[in-house]
Amino acid sequence: MEVRTLSDLLDHPKLKGRVGLLTEMRDTVGMTLLDLDKDPAKFAADDYDAAIARLQKAVDKGQVRRFTGNDYTADLTKGDLAACLAWAGDLVQLKADNPDIDFLIPDSGYLTSSDNMLIPNKARHKTNAERLIDYYFEPKPAARLAAYINFVCPVDGVKDALAEIDEDAANNPLILPDRAMQSKSRAFRSLSSEEETEFEEKFAKLTGA
Repeated sequence: MEVRTLSDLLDHPKLKGRVGLLTEMRDTVGMTLLDLDKDPAKFAADDYDAAIARLQKAVDKGQVRRFTGNDYTADLTKGDLAACLAWAGDLVQLKADNPDIDFLIPDSGYLTSSDNMLIPNKARHKTNAERLIDYYFEPKPAARLAAYINFVCPVDGVKDALAEIDEDAANNPLILPDRAMQSKSRAFRSLSSEEETEFEEKFAKLTGA
């Protein structure tokens, strides 16, 4: 069978007990919100509860094998998981190791997040830190980093520099998304401290953490 939606993961009987979801609340709940036709950038508390209820139903009927971090890669390789939510950077290596593993972006969209470089307040070497950050946003250093980590590169104009290192990486939408893929990208909205605590507690109860 071909998995095309999150509903396929949560409902299809052929996948029962062989589905993996992520322990990262924003990714798993965000993808569920999208499947429920809700915008993760604008959702209300009731929408969050509906997403948790949707996931809980799948857990209760034994559809979900487990919630994982990066260790889903081993479960896929062993065949313990038939399908799962996954991170783009892992997929590049997974596909290199096993051509039978593939990915699909649901029509409802996918979640994008970012790691951020920060400079502590009153840092003694603020200028040096700023120079280092600027360096990583130059095309050639950004290309070397993208070729190494295989995650989405945020730097415009990096494709030619990346192609000089690894042409396959330069043409891989998991590293440099094309416009069609970019159009499906969604972000999870910022949470207040109260929401963060409440939502994480509900998710922890769901996952058994």
